[in-house]
Amino acid sequence: MNRISVAHPKLAGNEKKYVLDCLDTNWISSNGKYIAAFEDAFAKFCGVKHAVAANNGTTALHLALVALNLQPGDEVIIPTVTYIATANAVRYCGAVPVLVDVCADTMNIDPADIERRITPRTRGIIPVHLYGHPADMDALALIAKRHGLWVLEDAAEAHGAEVGGRRVGAIGDCATFSFFGNKIVTTGEGGMVTTNDDELAKRLRLYRGQGVDPERRYWFPVVGYNYRMTNIQAAIGLAQMETVTAALAERQALARLYDEALATLRDALVLPGVRPGMHHVFWMYTVFLREGDEARRDAVMKSLDADGIETRPVFYPMHVLPPYRESNAYPVADEWAQRGINLPTHQFLTPSDVGRIAASLKRALAR
Repeated sequence: MNRISVAHPKLAGNEKKYVLDCLDTNWISSNGKYIAAFEDAFAKFCGVKHAVAANNGTTALHLALVALNLQPGDEVIIPTVTYIATANAVRYCGAVPVLVDVCADTMNIDPADIERRITPRTRGIIPVHLYGHPADMDALALIAKRHGLWVLEDAAEAHGAEVGGRRVGAIGDCATFSFFGNKIVTTGEGGMVTTNDDELAKRLRLYRGQGVDPERRYWFPVVGYNYRMTNIQAAIGLAQMETVTAALAERQALARLYDEALATLRDALVLPGVRPGMHHVFWMYTVFLREGDEARRDAVMKSLDADGIETRPVFYPMHVLPPYRESNAYPVADEWAQRGINLPTHQFLTPSDVGRIAASLKRALAR
């Protein structure tokens, strides 16, 4: 039986044509026409003035924090349920990631848990649009305004997600995206920072390219970083942007297939929901066991694996990982993260595949 992977990039447009153009013209490094073209296309997609490409999503996060002038000893509020890059990028600046709990329905940062974590050293908030469902940006904007904080959206997993008709990437002070091979838009490895702030965009571009003065060649007024995207990566990215509307529609159709196929398992599973006024792009279709613990979750995943179906666990909360371990309780994260499973979510899945996954999941739960 063919194995079903949890993710699979779809490169069905001009990716090969544009990459071959890079090779034929020898523009393969961090100069070339595709970088600006990809940045322009992504900025238009998000509805922002500026998009600054980086070589991966983690460096995009770090670059944004540097441009926001995050200093050693500063504090940044992040959700405890996220990929570790969110916390690591804060640490790269010598700053302190302050963890907060998440909402049970979306596993996104809980605005109700934020204000009690704010101190005189707090500089900003990084909401993570987990697995493609956007965080409550309206509530976060009110908190940030009340306390004079910036908001950096971690939209690594949420290309095209929306809050009240506004695309993520255009809601906070700035936002970062990942284009890793399993993302909705991929360049293999790559990242982007988006913003409407002209001065912030200038700082992003300055620090991205080793800090070289744009007006004076080989003059470096700041300590910068080599976070530049290559022309080859951008060529793939531009081709991906040409088909992104279809990609997003295909994921919506896949989510509907899952909803129908798993409807009879609602007594045992919590299926993903969508909050009113928000648009979930389903980077991952994530389900949660209603009962059990990490061991039961892992047993279900092992059973699916034996049937040739790859899955992923929901991220471990930061507060249980060695670099960020705390004794504090985070009730929602502690209860639900250990029960979460990411099912295969990509654009090559067929109705037959979804039916097979549902049948395997039903058998696993019965055991």
